[in-house]
Amino acid sequence: MLPQLTSLTKFKALLAAAPGINSDIEVAAAVLNGQLTKPPGSLGRLEDLAIWYASWRGNLRPQLHMPQVIVFAGNHGVAKRGVSAFPAEVTEQMVQNFERGGAAINQLARLVAAQLDVVALQLDRPTQDFTQDTAMSEEEVLASLAVGWEAVDPAADLLVVGEMGIGNTTAAAALCHALFGGTASDWTGRGTGVDNDGLASKARIVEDGVAAHKDQINDGLDALTRLGGREIAGMVGAIAAARMLRIPVILDGFICCAAAACLAETVEGALDHTVAGHVSAESAHQALLDRIGKVPLLSLDMRLGEGSGGTLAIQVLRGALACHSGMATFDEAGVSDG
Repeated sequence: MLPQLTSLTKFKALLAAAPGINSDIEVAAAVLNGQLTKPPGSLGRLEDLAIWYASWRGNLRPQLHMPQVIVFAGNHGVAKRGVSAFPAEVTEQMVQNFERGGAAINQLARLVAAQLDVVALQLDRPTQDFTQDTAMSEEEVLASLAVGWEAVDPAADLLVVGEMGIGNTTAAAALCHALFGGTASDWTGRGTGVDNDGLASKARIVEDGVAAHKDQINDGLDALTRLGGREIAGMVGAIAAARMLRIPVILDGFICCAAAACLAETVEGALDHTVAGHVSAESAHQALLDRIGKVPLLSLDMRLGEGSGGTLAIQVLRGALACHSGMATFDEAGVSDG
């Protein structure tokens, strides 16, 4: 049973005291990996992936039975400044598409037999335009964190979080610019497909927003409150809840990783239970992965969001676990190990 989130201070304290890996299982899984009927290291990163998963689940030969995918949706006040090629109404329309089963994430979740949950956060109440005001009050960001915190199924054995929200690549770019520096253009991409003029305008909006708040940003939660969105906060809460429940997480694309960065820039090691599912075609995603210390499992030029890349990467993890947990050792197979 997860404790209730009653303040951002309590949330930070829970992050700081969150559980880590089962180090005994980590050691034992590494030993087992070295005894399997294959040359050492011949399965490459699949070996590390299986050991990582085993150590978080506390199971020497784990299997993956109950992955959960959660798509959070929210609207952004900054969207009214023309930062997207699509109108804000598309957020609600796509939520309806998710609920009817017609989106890409529905197909990919079905393919990996994942539980798919769609969580819309006050779509009729966009956040404030962060160039003019703080995007969310402390009460609003806490409420959205709590929605994500409570959306994680304790019975799940893997989590992928995704998002839908017109304007949210702008919010993600602002978060990265505030947390990691550089220029606004370094972090601003085309998102839904804005043209060159739209891209330049979007970068100026990111720059203006960060300039208005940077003196009040001391950690990732400050940045989330001032520049983020409800769906981004929902992802932050869900990723943190998964850590408390020892549920490994596969991160999705640029916006999901910007949410994850808010945790990483609040408490050191807050993303140890996560891996990056893919590197997207959004221009700043690789730089963001470098900043949070994650190497992607896939590189397929995807940029859809919705948790799509992370969900597709579940198949890679399944392959890693199938080999680790199912292969015979040299002794079991009666094969000489040299």
